[in-house]
Amino acid sequence: MSNGLEIHIARRVAVVWLAREKVRNAFNETLIAELAAAFTQLGADEGVRAIVLAARGPAFCAGADLDWMRRMAGYSFDENRADARALAEMLRTINECPKPTIARVHGDAYAGGMGLVAACDIAVAAASASFCLSETRLGLIPATISPYVIRAMGEQAARRYALTAERFDAAEALRLGFVHAVAPADGLDARIEEILAALMQTSGAAVREAKRLVREVAGRPIDERLLADTAERIAAIRASDDGREGVRAFLDKRKPRWVTDYEAELAASEGDDEEM
Repeated sequence: MSNGLEIHIARRVAVVWLAREKVRNAFNETLIAELAAAFTQLGADEGVRAIVLAARGPAFCAGADLDWMRRMAGYSFDENRADARALAEMLRTINECPKPTIARVHGDAYAGGMGLVAACDIAVAAASASFCLSETRLGLIPATISPYVIRAMGEQAARRYALTAERFDAAEALRLGFVHAVAPADGLDARIEEILAALMQTSGAAVREAKRLVREVAGRPIDERLLADTAERIAAIRASDDGREGVRAFLDKRKPRWVTDYEAELAASEGDDEEM
């Protein structure tokens, strides 16, 4: 546990809680470093199959901390660039984490908070959640979060919301594809549990490679290099232990090893909880 984060691990799922509720989970340089370290550590933890990014208090993340912004106002160009690069690297760490990541969004997700949501693989929002790219109101731009936000909501929507700094609700976020599902506030955890249950039926190795596949194939031209690349990927996964086990289990009409192992662990350790 840290000053700005709480991390709980149970049933192979790590929940990373933003825990600066007094400042609406706004981040500063310390929280940025803690998030990068947490996702690096959890991404390498063989006991973790999925990571949920959640938040304490009434807001998911209000963007930048006011005290941090005051300090930034006096920074030189080089200091600002180094500061922004740390944020960019943290977002990349979440985006490239080898484990599937789920953003659990409630309340406000503003500015950098939208970047956190967009960097995750899956986003589920409470119906009462609201979103805003608020930077232009402050004379700024959503630069470091832009690769993830534009990818998630599309260029045309980003043109509107990055320019106007208008707020939009969860229904609009769903329509734009910025979030994958919307649930009543009291049903948010149940909806996420459904997604986690689906993930636990999959091969961890295959999910890791599928995540890398989507990231590395998206936007590429369909040419000979891409055809060769994808053929090599499927050949490698077919010849892997999980690939062979999954196909055998399907043909034998039985559960694959990773499912039976997970079910056995649940039965043996029901109620266990580990805190970091």
